[in-house]
Amino acid sequence: MKVPAAPRSSLLYESWVFACQHFIHWRRSPLVPIQSLVFPTFLLITYYLLVGKSVLRITGSDSLYGLVPTCAIAGAFSGALAVGLSMSFERDSGLLSRLWALPVNRASALTGRLIAEAVRTLVSTAFITAVGIGLGLRFRGGPLELLLYLLVPVMVVVVFAMAVIAIAVRAKDGTTLIWLGLPAITAVFASSGSPPVESLPSWMWPLLRFQPMEPIVESMRTLAQGGVPGWPLLWGALWTIAGTAVVGPLAVRGYRKATESGGIRG
Repeated sequence: MKVPAAPRSSLLYESWVFACQHFIHWRRSPLVPIQSLVFPTFLLITYYLLVGKSVLRITGSDSLYGLVPTCAIAGAFSGALAVGLSMSFERDSGLLSRLWALPVNRASALTGRLIAEAVRTLVSTAFITAVGIGLGLRFRGGPLELLLYLLVPVMVVVVFAMAVIAIAVRAKDGTTLIWLGLPAITAVFASSGSPPVESLPSWMWPLLRFQPMEPIVESMRTLAQGGVPGWPLLWGALWTIAGTAVVGPLAVRGYRKATESGGIRG
């Protein structure tokens, strides 16, 4: 008589279980929450106190509508890098291989990690926006604009997290991630959310307006002001799709190779 096989859980449920494991780990090891919440909050308050009045005098608009999205995305990127720093240890210690051998869908560990990144970004964006409201930001959009406002950085950070995974599982140590983190965070602060583009030399305008973070920050700014960011949101979505097409397969192949390597290297 054949013994019926135990029913398998769904990929979504198994991914959520892995995501919850990351939440527990982040609660016990506060580096990721610090990078995601404390660091961008400090940047927001400091930057606003230093240049807020100057930007208002130059542009005639409150700089918070650009600074809050900028700091929210920078904090989300910083948190993703902090998560990536532990991946080489997880690979070399054999943890990734043990997760790969569990009787679950093999995609669940990776998708669970991305779900955890998405939830972390959603929470941190809401928190930093609340700090911005305390500083004087007035969100003029409705419920739909608020939902899109919170989901835009999630969309971007999931792609960035895949890039972090693709590098972290191949790197000998976490220092390699600096080559990803520096240009990414620089691109965030080089968007229209930090210094007004018009205040910079004109030869820099095309570089700033067509880099990936510009439409993301501009979309969040427009949504906060109650507008509909048609072209910026579309342009940001196209950048995201292109990024997913490039780094997605690299992350999957790199993660699978790391899990099959068997642990500590010689």
